[in-house]
Amino acid sequence: MAGITQRIGALFRTKAHKALDRAEDPREVLDYSYERQLEMLQRVRRGLADVATSRKHVERQVDQLRESTGRLEDQAQQALTGGREDLAREALTRRTAATAKITELREQQASLQAQEEKLTQAAQRLQAQTDSFRTRKETIKATYTSAEAQTRVTEAVSGIGDELGEVGLATQRARDKTEQMQARAGALDELIASGALEDATLPAGQDDMQAELERVSADQDVEIELARMKAQLPSAAAPTETEGQDTPEDGPEEQAPS
Repeated sequence: MAGITQRIGALFRTKAHKALDRAEDPREVLDYSYERQLEMLQRVRRGLADVATSRKHVERQVDQLRESTGRLEDQAQQALTGGREDLAREALTRRTAATAKITELREQQASLQAQEEKLTQAAQRLQAQTDSFRTRKETIKATYTSAEAQTRVTEAVSGIGDELGEVGLATQRARDKTEQMQARAGALDELIASGALEDATLPAGQDDMQAELERVSADQDVEIELARMKAQLPSAAAPTETEGQDTPEDGPEEQAPS
C-alpha cells in the first residue's frame, strides 16, 4: 500500500508539473521576479533611510548635550565664584551625567553609522544585481518571443499547429460529406431513371408520356441504324432478298373484274 501511495503521489506531482509548465509563461515569471527584486531594493532603501534618520537624531542629541555641558561648567564656575559651593557641585554633577550620556550616544551613533554603511553597500549591490537582471530579463524575453514566433510560423508551414490541424480535419469532414452527398444524388437519379422513384418536379402523368416518347425515339433510332447497316451489305445479298419477295413461277396476279 505504501508503494502504491507513493506512485500515485508521484503521478499527481508529474501531472501538476506538466499542467504548470503548460500554463506558465517565462516572460511573466521574469517580470514577477524583477518586481520582487525591486520591492526588496525598496525595503533596503527604506531601512537605510530609517537608520540614517536615527543617526542624525543621535548626532543632534550629542550636539545638544555638548552645549549643555559647556553651560553647566560655566554655571559651576560662577556659583563657586559667588560662594555657592552647593550650586557649583550640582552643576558639575549634571555636567558629569551629560558627559556620560554623550559617551553612550556616541557608541550608538557609531553602531548606526556601521549599519548605515552596510545597508548602503547592500543597496548598491542589490541595485547592480537588479539592473543586471533587468537586462538579462529583457534579453530572455526577446529571445523567447522570437522563438515562439518562429515556432508558430514553422507549425503553420508544416501544418502541425492545433488551429491548422482543426482546419484540416474540418476540410476532410467537408470533403467526405460532399462525396456522400454526390453519391446519394447519383443513386437517386438512377432510381428515378429506372422508374423506382417518381420525379416530384414533374406534373402528374408527365413521366408516363415522357417514357413513351423515349421508347418511340429509341425505336426510330433502331430502325435508322438497321437501314444503315442494310445499305452497307454487299450487293450479292440484294437478289436473294428480292427472290424472297417475288418468284417467277407465281406470275402476275390477276385483277378481279370490276
